[in-house]
Amino acid sequence: MTQAELLAAGIAEMGLSVSSDTQQKLLSYIGLLQKWNKVYNLTAVRDTLEMVTLHLLDSLSVLPYIQAKSLLDVGSGGGLPGIVLAICLPQLKVTTIDAVQKKVIFMRQVKGELGLDNLEVVHARVENYRPAEKFDAIISRAFSELGLFIGLTKHLIKENGQWLAMKGQVLQDELKDLSLGPAQIIPLMVAGLEARRHLVVLENNR
Repeated sequence: MTQAELLAAGIAEMGLSVSSDTQQKLLSYIGLLQKWNKVYNLTAVRDTLEMVTLHLLDSLSVLPYIQAKSLLDVGSGGGLPGIVLAICLPQLKVTTIDAVQKKVIFMRQVKGELGLDNLEVVHARVENYRPAEKFDAIISRAFSELGLFIGLTKHLIKENGQWLAMKGQVLQDELKDLSLGPAQIIPLMVAGLEARRHLVVLENNR
């Protein structure tokens, strides 16, 4: 099976609506990631088909839950899920931030090559980042601990904005220590992936 076939089949299985042009752009992004990965070691995933499942389809699983106009992807690394969301949602203003320069250089290259006008790439530590405007939503696929994720980004989110934490298992201990309203925990289905995935949604309402 080719990357294109696996991506199309996964999108269909997950019940998502992603045009063929957009799918081609996603594959171009993965092509760039593979090429740069040989030199820059951006991701531990080397297998070309695994990249489709573990990077593209995993990132696409949150697509139905993005309601924001502006979104910050914290610790974006090679651009996951931020660049995937920027490709699929051209009306969404996406900012990706990472402290590692080689990852930022790569994301800026992707922005240029794929013509992603709705993407801004920031090289900074998130706790030191002071943008002109706060964000409707802040997402992360990389943070292991919810309290730390929220603590480091509280100054960046609008009132009534949403934190979106992509996680495997959700530990109740993490949730009970948060001084926020109740969390919405959404099971995510990723085609080809048996491991459990969840999206934790928290509102900035206090």
